[in-house]
Amino acid sequence: MRKTLRTVWRDPTGRIGLVLVLAVLIFAAAGPLLAGIPPGRLDIRARFSAPTLAHIAGTDSLGRDLLARLASGGRIALVVSLATIALALSLGTALGIAAARGGRLMARGIVVVFDIVAAFPSLLFALAAVALLGPGQDKVILLVGITLAPQFGRVARAQTLALSSAPFLEAARAIGVRAPRLWLRHVLPNIAGPLLVLASMDIPTVITIEAGLSFLGVGIPPPQASWGALLYDGYTHMDQSLWPVAGAATMLVLATLGFTLFGEALRDAADPTSRR
Repeated sequence: MRKTLRTVWRDPTGRIGLVLVLAVLIFAAAGPLLAGIPPGRLDIRARFSAPTLAHIAGTDSLGRDLLARLASGGRIALVVSLATIALALSLGTALGIAAARGGRLMARGIVVVFDIVAAFPSLLFALAAVALLGPGQDKVILLVGITLAPQFGRVARAQTLALSSAPFLEAARAIGVRAPRLWLRHVLPNIAGPLLVLASMDIPTVITIEAGLSFLGVGIPPPQASWGALLYDGYTHMDQSLWPVAGAATMLVLATLGFTLFGEALRDAADPTSRR
């Protein structure tokens, strides 16, 4: 891991991505301390205020401090994206390994399920499901995680099939290593690299989907401060103040750009062909 991170740091785009990711993480953690104001506190007299010493990033339509709300939205985006990726990674990896090591009927059934789920765009699938189940953070995590699981399942299946006749697995079977230990100690560590790289590259996708759902009013419900909801609120009152739109859009651009650049550099660092 240290060697991979050093390789990422030597790459100019990877360095920019890592710096942006760390900046977003630090802002999400320390933003409320910098603002000194709870994100839900109302100050009607300061509605649509420009940046001042009292409100460093300005205020929204209800006089709430934008810096505190942007930081709160950053925590929501990170929690949703990491929880969604963890769910998709776990579910997809388990099904991918089962498809690779199970019988022909099981493999065909799992691959068909992957194809059906992947046929629907993630945002449209989440919109349809949230319209039936209602908005909520847990529902967004569940629905988006299900739509992303086939990506991890296909990679896990391909990597497991490539390792099926590896000499070290044959040796482990010959000395009587049981199947659960074989998969946990020998197969999973050898297929984890591509899966983790894919996970890092899917984080900006989840952040964008969550922001899109919240912008449309079917994602994170108010009064929680999602970046998408802040963007919609600022767009509605753009004739009175540009600061809410500018703040939410800037955070979305920085977060998605940082995770994208970091994921691409991590992919190149983990690929021996790219390193050569």
